[in-house]
Amino acid sequence: MAQTFAKLYSVLMSVMPTAATIAIGLASLIFFTLILAAGYALWRVSRMSKKMKKRLLKRRLRHVWRWLEKRELVEMTPAMSRDYLKDYPELKILEENWKVIQKECRELMSLGERLPHIQSAGGGYTKEGIHQIEWTTFMFKSAGFLEENCRHAPETTALLRRIPGLSTAFFSILGPDQYIQPHWGYYKGFLRYHLALVVPNNNEDESCWIRVNDDRVAYDNRDKTAVKDTEKYYWHEGEGILFDDTYLHDAANESSEARAVLYLDLRKPLPWYLHFPNVLFIWLAQFDPSVRDIRKGALMR
Repeated sequence: MAQTFAKLYSVLMSVMPTAATIAIGLASLIFFTLILAAGYALWRVSRMSKKMKKRLLKRRLRHVWRWLEKRELVEMTPAMSRDYLKDYPELKILEENWKVIQKECRELMSLGERLPHIQSAGGGYTKEGIHQIEWTTFMFKSAGFLEENCRHAPETTALLRRIPGLSTAFFSILGPDQYIQPHWGYYKGFLRYHLALVVPNNNEDESCWIRVNDDRVAYDNRDKTAVKDTEKYYWHEGEGILFDDTYLHDAANESSEARAVLYLDLRKPLPWYLHFPNVLFIWLAQFDPSVRDIRKGALMR
């Protein structure tokens, strides 16, 4: 009987796969499943419109950043910060020369309709909603400097060339009695900086303001009503403010005159393991057709 069981065991072991064979088989199955899933995902994406692709990318990037924040792999940024010189010491150059920048900004504002509307300089990202107001721009940099524009404001351009990690720079000129509706920005690898240049009556009546809501529940649920309970920040000439524009925010100029700020997108300080992917993503983004459209639409008329 023992010999019979021994022979049966020997036969079974000879036909049963080894652990290594099982592992290779499972790995192959997983690999081909992933290939099929990736192929199906690419097929689905290829059938999407350009607008839907951008929306999908924005949503996926938002989820990735939230995942990183929840696991404390990247620091959660506050809604606003006045203590930004420790991370961006070069901004002091702009603030020390704000009157020089203001002078060139006022000269450009006097050109009126020659300044592009924000919608023209938006690269098609927002064709309605927040851009359907009296809001004009003078673009210095979008991926690269717009040399055709920069010659109209040489001193400001020279100062901006000294700011590392600068991706976007322009004068943002909001007309009188205008309101920018609540919205979220596109990419968390930047932080936004405003240097107030032209503020009617230097905001004595608190008519020019911005609100940034960093409530994570509102952020995840895309709840625009949350901004109503957010504290307002009031611009004052020569003063800067740094904020995370991917949070819900709105702004207004409730005065009877135009308001202008120097608007910058700065590469966000990140741990080394996220810094290099962020730099690569920003570099690749400059080849997107929308960036070409932004640069073309932002040229002086």
